[in-house]
Amino acid sequence: MTYEAVIGLEIHVQLNTKTKTFCSCSAEYGARPNSHTCPVCLGLPGALPVINERVLIQGVIAGLALSCEISNFSVFARKNYFYPDLPKAYQISQYELPLNKNGHVMILNEKGREKRIGIIRAHLEEDAGKLVHDENPKGPSYIDFNRCGVPLLEIVTEPDIRSPEEAYRFLVAIKEILQYAGVSECNMEKGELRVDVNISLRESGEEAFGVKQEIKNMNSFANVRRALEYEIKRQARILRTGGKLKQETRLFDQTKNSTITMRTKEEAHDYRYFPDPDLVPIVIEDEFIENVHKKLPELPEQKRDRLVTHYGLTRYDAENLCTSYKIANYFEATCKNYQQPKKIANWILSEVMKVLNQEKIEIDQFKVTPSNLRELFDLLDSGVISGKIAKEVFSLMVATGKTAKIIVEEKGLKQLTDKDHINKVVDEVIAENEKVVSEYRDGKMKAFGFLMGQVMRKTKGKANPHLVNELLKERIENK
Repeated sequence: MTYEAVIGLEIHVQLNTKTKTFCSCSAEYGARPNSHTCPVCLGLPGALPVINERVLIQGVIAGLALSCEISNFSVFARKNYFYPDLPKAYQISQYELPLNKNGHVMILNEKGREKRIGIIRAHLEEDAGKLVHDENPKGPSYIDFNRCGVPLLEIVTEPDIRSPEEAYRFLVAIKEILQYAGVSECNMEKGELRVDVNISLRESGEEAFGVKQEIKNMNSFANVRRALEYEIKRQARILRTGGKLKQETRLFDQTKNSTITMRTKEEAHDYRYFPDPDLVPIVIEDEFIENVHKKLPELPEQKRDRLVTHYGLTRYDAENLCTSYKIANYFEATCKNYQQPKKIANWILSEVMKVLNQEKIEIDQFKVTPSNLRELFDLLDSGVISGKIAKEVFSLMVATGKTAKIIVEEKGLKQLTDKDHINKVVDEVIAENEKVVSEYRDGKMKAFGFLMGQVMRKTKGKANPHLVNELLKERIENK
């Protein structure tokens, strides 16, 4: 018997604001515990929340970027539950009347076919605090309330996803869209993007859904894929042996690569949602939505298309550059006043990306600025340095932060173009390698490459390769 996976995602994204959703406390990450709190976000008696306008604007931008319908009328609700890091004993969220609904994102599935993943809603809510547990299992637990009230957008998909790979690709697409739209950095290490997964199995061809299992709070897309792969096998094994599944919430243990039971899943009515009496409904005019739409930044697919048409890149190169809006912007900044965008794309996707991966940094932390990289290309194109020397100079630029010109001057790395000097070296190489010269004259072309290498070695890579090639052939043929 074969089974089909039915997968839906709930994605919590921190919106890019300086202050919290309903108060003026800082939303900055990494502050001293409990230093960014006030009576409002701590839920003290008599404190009243007031909506942060930027949160609302960011929510609308996100909705438009996700092709959602923006509601002219939406309402904040209280989601009631008791947990140590929730001081009010309820979370301000949205329920029946969310800000955004009926959206979608297009992805390419494993077969390379375009697939539409529906978005039921993308609503605003506030975050809870954070529990910090002692390393000793019997030790105390602490609560940091700094995250209480930090603005979130919760994106809830339709159950349109059918495989772990589709889930992974959808998450990558969501992250790209929200980063390009400027509503979130989506830094998972800082908790700015968290994923809950809903998965059930049904017999192939069936219409009815199976029993849903939820996997909570995953902090990497790779773990989402691994958890789904495990859960599909686990559920299929139970169903094939005649067992029954019960609806529950599970956690993913990445060290064991398995999921474990956390609790029996609550239903929506368990949260006793009702409109928050301290917050008025949000009324948005069509004119406001249209004005926001006009200011919507260029999104990933638009950027990819433009890099192909404007810069003549291949679709493959454009897609790789656009996986990060920062990388794409770096590419365009480097292309300014430089007429060889393909060369820049190749260099960024190889040399630059290698450094970023090795040092585990973002492009905005990279020491080599776009203008400095462009200066390196100018030196290469004008023949001041060779391709081999260019890579050496680049490494020194990364290590020191100095410009290419300064490094070339300091290290004496200018390319050797003196014909008399090169001819002298060529004669030395020919004299030292008479057997190899004979092999080349007999038609063995690899022998010429060896001789070229010897000349470059003796000149420490500084000789102009084209000039070496020309002079070496001339010398061999005339002797």
